[in-house]
Order: sequence, then structure tokens, then C-alpha cells
Amino acid sequence: MSVELKLSRSNRIYRPSEALEGKIVFKTQSSIYHYGIRLTVKGSVNLQVRGGSAGVVESLYGVIKPIPIVNRITEIKSSGKIGLGTSEIPFSLKLRQQDENLERFYETFHGANISIQYLVTVDIPRGYLHKSLSATTEFIVESDKADLPQRPLSPEMVIFYITQDTQRHSLLHELKSGGFRVTGKISTQCSLSGTISGEVTVEASAVPIQAIDIQLFRVESILLGEKIVTETSLIQTTQESDGEFVLYWSPFSIEFKVAIVISFQSELSKLHKKSDPKTPRLWMAMETLPLELVRAK
Repeated sequence: MSVELKLSRSNRIYRPSEALEGKIVFKTQSSIYHYGIRLTVKGSVNLQVRGGSAGVVESLYGVIKPIPIVNRITEIKSSGKIGLGTSEIPFSLKLRQQDENLERFYETFHGANISIQYLVTVDIPRGYLHKSLSATTEFIVESDKADLPQRPLSPEMVIFYITQDTQRHSLLHELKSGGFRVTGKISTQCSLSGTISGEVTVEASAVPIQAIDIQLFRVESILLGEKIVTETSLIQTTQESDGEFVLYWSPFSIEFKVAIVISFQSELSKLHKKSDPKTPRLWMAMETLPLELVRAK
């Protein structure tokens, strides 16, 4: 015998003001008796500090107690029987109750140290002599359209310039002595369905340029006691980048940054092909700017 949860939408995306709908599918070799069918909708913010991004003291914390968003149990059917073969029971659950805080639902997010997850679970207890049945599936929560910002995206771009004097890390001698200058402008606010636009101009360079990349970073920060532990992850390296949402909320934050990275031709770069993109190298120059990603209506 088996039980499965099938949601009404193939993409599993729902908004807090909507109903979570679907059906519970049973496949049995014979009729079975049960003591009720219950659905549990649970959402939480899970924070975890990995050893690589924290010191010895912070690592002792390990997994921090989850922050609950929603935890609701609904009885779908009282005690009874499930017949032989395949049976289906439809369900419809309102995600946000009228008496709940309108700011409690946050968008689904899966990062390195921060995870915001929503699960729906069906439980069918069958007494002490029989194994209970259970199934769980994840659904995705996106913000209600009414909660999205009304203001239009700013058409303004940020002007930047990259030279040997703007770099805080060590550079190749020929770069430091010969110099280089790369200028341009880039949008630091864009829609999730849009692209990061801009332009780059190489005005001068003593060393031939091998590549110019646009990198999108996600920065996750967790407040641990009096210290903030940060984990930076490279999401994408491209000339045009799509993104995810931006979320701020104590005791954690999720931010995004865009970096213009210039790689100069060097024999050293051939020896470090798999180097960490977050770590500046002798043959690289970069400029990093904060990026605001907005979900458009």
C-alpha cells in the first residue's frame, strides 16, 4: 500500500492569500481501517552555520533552532475505511488565516546557510498493530502580488571605474607598474525576470585582457551572539544575469552583489584554473556593487 500527495499545480508555486489545493492518492491491495486523515502545513526558517564559514566558538552552535512561520494541522477525514485499489481524496487549505500576521510568510529560499521551506504532510494513523502511512511534499511560496512594491524600477545606472589603485589585493608587477583603466556603468536594481544591463569600456591596459565577466553573488549573514557569520556564494558568471529575491530580517539577512571581474593574461592563471572566484588573484581586478533584485507584478 502507498500514499502520495499531488498538488494542483505542477510548479508547486502558491501565494499566501491562495489556497493550497491537491489530492491524496491511496493505492492499496485491500481495504484498510484508519483513525483519521490529517494534513500538516509547516513552514520555517532554518539557519545553519557550517564550520568553513565560522570560527571554533561559532561552529559549536551548529544548527540553530528553526524560526517557525506556520504550523497548522487540519483533519481531512475522520476515522473510517479506505477501499481496495486506487482512491483519491481532494483537499483545499487556506495558507494564510485572517488573524495571522501579514508579514509572517516569506518567500521560499534554499541557500548555503539559510533555508526557508514550506512542507505539507499527510498522516494516516492505523493503530498500534499496523504501520501508519505518511507522505510529504514541498511547495513553493512567492509573495502576493498586492505585497509587491508599487514603485517602478529605477532607470539610473551606477558609474564605476577599475584601476590598479582601486584594488586592495596584490597585483602582478606589470599590472601595478604599467597600469590599466576600465570604466563603465551598470544597473544595480533589476527585475527577477529581467537582466542586469550596462556597458564596459577598456580605456587602457599594460597587459592584454583575457576576459571580462559579470558575476552574481549571494551573501547570507546570520547573527550569532554578538558576531555576524557571513557566507558568500557565486550564483552565476555571465555577461547578463538573472537573479533571485532580496530578503532582510533579523537575525539573518540575504543580500546580492554584482561584480565586474577582469582577468588579465598570465601564466599564473593557467596554474589556478579552479581557484575560488571570491578570492582576488594577482592577475585579476574587480569592482563589487550591491544589487537589488525586485519581483515585478
